[in-house]
Amino acid sequence: MSNQRAVLENVPRVHFYEGGKRCPEDIIIPSVVRAILEYLGDEDYGCKHCPMRGQACKVFCTYSHLVGVSGAAAFLSWKEGWHGDNVALFYMDADAGAVEDHIFAAIGYAYEAVTKEAGRDNEAVFRQRIIESIDRGMPVMAYGVIGPPEPSLITGYDEGGDVLIGWNFFQNFPDFAAGIEFEPAAEGQPGGYFRKRDWFKNTENLLIIGEKLPSKPSLPQVSRDALRWLIKVTRTPMVRPEPDAPEHYRQRHNGLAAYNAWADHLLRDAEWPADDEATLRAHHQIHEDAVSTVAEARWYGSIFLAEIAEHFAAGPNYRGASGHVLHAAACYAAEHDLMWLIWDLAGGIGNPDAFRALADPAKRRAMADIVRQARDKDAEAIQHLELALQ
Repeated sequence: MSNQRAVLENVPRVHFYEGGKRCPEDIIIPSVVRAILEYLGDEDYGCKHCPMRGQACKVFCTYSHLVGVSGAAAFLSWKEGWHGDNVALFYMDADAGAVEDHIFAAIGYAYEAVTKEAGRDNEAVFRQRIIESIDRGMPVMAYGVIGPPEPSLITGYDEGGDVLIGWNFFQNFPDFAAGIEFEPAAEGQPGGYFRKRDWFKNTENLLIIGEKLPSKPSLPQVSRDALRWLIKVTRTPMVRPEPDAPEHYRQRHNGLAAYNAWADHLLRDAEWPADDEATLRAHHQIHEDAVSTVAEARWYGSIFLAEIAEHFAAGPNYRGASGHVLHAAACYAAEHDLMWLIWDLAGGIGNPDAFRALADPAKRRAMADIVRQARDKDAEAIQHLELALQ
């Protein structure tokens, strides 16, 4: 019989950026997997800002590596109209699990998606699989639990699984506070693991991580596979173009096409009424999510590309492909900087009154022009990645 309570201690906390020494990690799936690798002590993965790195370390910015191999480095989505899930990675491919497939293939771990099935007691199955994983020392990715269906990092259970314990990006958001309690904070942590009862009703599916595989692709192979995936993500204008596609996919522009849709929406003057604060705030938040996503994804994408450039031919005896990878990295870094120009037009990053700036048609037109400049940098980056693979 399993324990009534089991908790994995010292699993790194995941959260939206709060300042401090650790770099921002606001793209949830790569951040959760980075925390798991750090907890497991996988010697292949480290952080260039940490003084203690083993000699076996092969990746010196694990988060940027995961942003790259997942495809998040190239992702942008804009569904026609105004939708709060525009930046969700689930829409990167017709297969909603493509992001996880690419990540776990790159890091060399087995995994299993556990979904709800008709005709069985899904809550009992979910509970048992979580207990089994925690009892063997492996955290679980549970999609939902608190807030939207993004992965929580489950680090334990109590009362035989009636209560789940762990980290969630939304655990301190007032909108999701109902029913959440907290474990005592560990030393050096600003808060403790959440405790959530009645968790199943808000849990969509689980990702159970298996053992590290005896072999995995080499870093040069991982790098080439990642470039092919980044190119596909960018070059696919609509993942599900068929008229009867599921509603969440319908009229959803992706990659380069998403920049065009975003710029177009900024120019729809009637949808930015100066006398309607609620609408301004709502539309600004969706715009802001796109700005933040491009800024962070392309910045870490530039780091990823700069780090993998060594795996492409270079030097005095070669017609170098690494130059194309570095050129793409520079384009991604430039996109990051362009997003700061958009923030500046609204009074600076974090300005609580930024939404008011978008009532000004001139400022929105300037923003739309910057979005198009970012699109052109994105297209230039992908052209160079295609050349690097030739």
